Amino acid sequence: MQKKEYSIEVGGKTLTATFTDLAEQAHGSVMLKYGETIVLATVCMSHDKEVGKGFFNLTVDYVERFYASGKISGSRFVKREGKPSEEAILASRVIDRTLRPLFNQEIRHAVQVIVTVISVDDNDPTVLAINAASLALAVSNIPWAGPIGAVRIGKYDDEVLKINVLSGLREIEAPYKFDLTVCGKDGNINMIEASAREVKEEELEAALGEASKEITKLENFQKKIVKEIGKEKRVIVPEEINPKSVALFNKNILPEMDGAIFNGPGKARIDELHSVWNKIVKEEYADREDFVPEDNLFDDTENKILHEKAIKENKRADGRRVDEVRDLFAQAGGLSSVLHGSGIFYRGGTHVLSVLTLGGPEDRHMIDGMQTKSEKRFMHHYNFPPYSSGETGRAGFTNSREVGHGALAEKALAMVLPPALEFPYTIRVVSESMASNGSTSQASICAATLALMDGGVPIKAPVAGIAIGLMIEQITNKKLQIKKEPQYKILTDIQGPEDHYGDMDFKVAGTREGITAIQLDVKVAGVPIKILGEAMRQAKGARTGIIDKIEKEISAPRKEISPNAPKIIMIKINPDQIGMVIGSGGKTIKEIKEKSGAEITIEDDGTVYLTGKSGTVEVAKALVEEMTHEFTMGETLNGKVVKVADFGAFVQLNPFVDGMVHISELAPFRVERVSDIIKEGMEVPVKVIKIDKERGKISLSIREANKDFFTNNHGRGTGAK
Repeated sequence: MQKKEYSIEVGGKTLTATFTDLAEQAHGSVMLKYGETIVLATVCMSHDKEVGKGFFNLTVDYVERFYASGKISGSRFVKREGKPSEEAILASRVIDRTLRPLFNQEIRHAVQVIVTVISVDDNDPTVLAINAASLALAVSNIPWAGPIGAVRIGKYDDEVLKINVLSGLREIEAPYKFDLTVCGKDGNINMIEASAREVKEEELEAALGEASKEITKLENFQKKIVKEIGKEKRVIVPEEINPKSVALFNKNILPEMDGAIFNGPGKARIDELHSVWNKIVKEEYADREDFVPEDNLFDDTENKILHEKAIKENKRADGRRVDEVRDLFAQAGGLSSVLHGSGIFYRGGTHVLSVLTLGGPEDRHMIDGMQTKSEKRFMHHYNFPPYSSGETGRAGFTNSREVGHGALAEKALAMVLPPALEFPYTIRVVSESMASNGSTSQASICAATLALMDGGVPIKAPVAGIAIGLMIEQITNKKLQIKKEPQYKILTDIQGPEDHYGDMDFKVAGTREGITAIQLDVKVAGVPIKILGEAMRQAKGARTGIIDKIEKEISAPRKEISPNAPKIIMIKINPDQIGMVIGSGGKTIKEIKEKSGAEITIEDDGTVYLTGKSGTVEVAKALVEEMTHEFTMGETLNGKVVKVADFGAFVQLNPFVDGMVHISELAPFRVERVSDIIKEGMEVPVKVIKIDKERGKISLSIREANKDFFTNNHGRGTGAK
C-alpha cells in the first residue's frame, strides 16, 4: 500500500489526512481522522459531458455505516444499511451547499462526492466530512475553486468560545449558548448552519471572525498538500454561444428584458418572453436539439440586469425598497376543533399552513444513530407539494429539501420550547407549503409559531424567520469570485428572481431578543463577514415587524390546550420502585393500563407520565400512587384483614402491600387466640410501628391505632364492621 500522512492541530486535537491507493480508481480520495472519528471522501467526474442538461450535475452522498460505531444495528430481519437517516441527509446537504458554489456552473460533466463514515467516536463526523470532501476535490483532477475549511464553533457549558466540541452537545437540552458549523475560504464565509438561544447579532458576527481564523489554518494545510501531491486539473472548455444567437437576442429580446423584469405581472411576463426566445431559437436552428447556450444567454442577461439595477439604483423586480417585507397575513386557529392547534401565514406570494399535534411521552421519536440513541420530544416536518409552485410532480415522497427545511425550522423553534418537566407533551408540527414565492422555510417558522401558540404550548417567545438576499459586484459573471471591495446591496425578504439569481440566501430566525437559527447558502465563493453582520442586523428589523403581526393575531399562547389533546399527569416515584410498578414481564403496568385506559411512561429517574383522556389519567394516578406509597413510622390508616394465623393477622394496606399485626399488638389486653377477636375480611385501624426495608416487611399495631377497637367481650370480635 502506498501511503502519505499529513497532520495539523485543530481545536486542541490532531487532524490527520491519509492518502493511499485504497480507492485508487477514484479521481481523488482521502481518509481524514480526528480523535477516533474517520471518514473516507472520494470524488469522481464523468468522462463525457451530459448532452442536453441545462445545469451542473453535482451529487453528494454522506454514507453512514453501522460498523462505524461498533454495532450490528438495523431491524430484527434486516441487518444492513437501508435508506439514509435524517442526519445523513442533512450532512449531505451541508457538504453540497459548501462545495457547489466553487464549481463553474457551466460544466456539463457529472461530479459525484461520496463521504463514508468509517469509524466514529464523540467527535463530529459532519465537519470532518466537509473538510475531507474539500481535500479530495482539491488533490483530484476535477476543476474546482477550493479548497475550503470547515469548523464547528460555539459557547457551550460556559462562556468560553470552543472549536470542534463533542457531538453530544448538539442536543436541544444541552446547556449551550450557540453552536455554529461554519465553512469558507479566503477570509469569506460560504456556508453556515447554526442554532442559538436568542443570541445577539454582534456576538455571532464575532464568532464568525474567530471561525474564519481556524478556517484559514485548514485552507493553508490543504494548499500545502495540493502543492505536493495534487493532480493537474482537467480543462473543461465551455461551449461558446454562436454570435448569430447573440445578434438575434439583442435584436428581438434584449429591448424587452428590462420592462419584463420590473413591470407588469413580473414572473409571468418574463416567462412569456423566455417562451418567445425559445421559439425564435428553435425556428432558427431547426436541426438542433440542444439549446442550453441560448438558455444561458437569457439567464445571464436577466441576472446581469437584476444585479446592476439593485446595486446602482436600489431597484427590485417587484418595486419594493431593499429593506421592505412583503404584505403579511397571520391566522391562529379557526380551521377545525379536531386539530390541537393551527396557524396560517402569508408573506407576499408565499403561503404556509402549519398544524400542531400533541401526544404523550410514548409518542416520542426514537433515534438510533451512529453516535447516540435518544428520544425527540419535538418534531417539525415540512412538506412542499408540487402545486405549491404551480407544477405537477410526485406527491407523498419526502425529498432532501423537505428534510432540510423541516430541520431548520425545528432548530429555530426548539430554542423557545418549555422544558419537558414543565410541559411533558410530545410536540409535532407539520408545515404545508401551499404557495411558494421565496423562502417557504422561514414562513413555516412563522406559521408553526402561530400553531404552537394556538395550541397552548407555553413557548418562551414567538419566533419569526426571514430570508435575506445579496446582489454583489463580481469579477466575472460566472459567480465564482467577488471583488475585494465590491459594491453590493442587501435585500430583505427575497422572492422569485432574487432567490434564483441572487448571490446569497441567508435565512435568519429568532425572537425579539435574539437569533435562534441561521442557515447560509451562497452562489459566490464566499461572503465577507462584515456583509453577513449587516445582513443579520437588517434581518432583525424584518423579524421584529413579523413578530408584531403574529402578536397582533395572538398575543400569547392560549391558557388551555385543546380538549382533544390528551391529558398528561406527571408524578414522581422512588427509582427503586420502578421494577415493582412494571412487574414481572410488564404484567403489573399492563394491568394498570387496562384498569385505567391510560398510557404509562416511566423514566429512569422515577418520573412517571400518565397520558390519556380526562378521567383515565386520574384512575392511573391513584393506582400508581397507592402501589408506590412509602409508609412511614407512626402512620395510621385502615386496612383489610386478609389472613389470620396463630401468631397474628395480615392486613392489606393497599392492593400491593400487606403488613403483619403480631398477637401482642391486637388489643390492650391479653389475647389467647387471634381468631377469638379478628376474622378475615374485617376492616381494622392500624399504625405502622416498624419497617424492615431490607426484608420488605411492615409491622403494624391495632391497639396503638385505636385501643378501644376491641371491647372486653373479645371472644365475639365485637369490633368487626
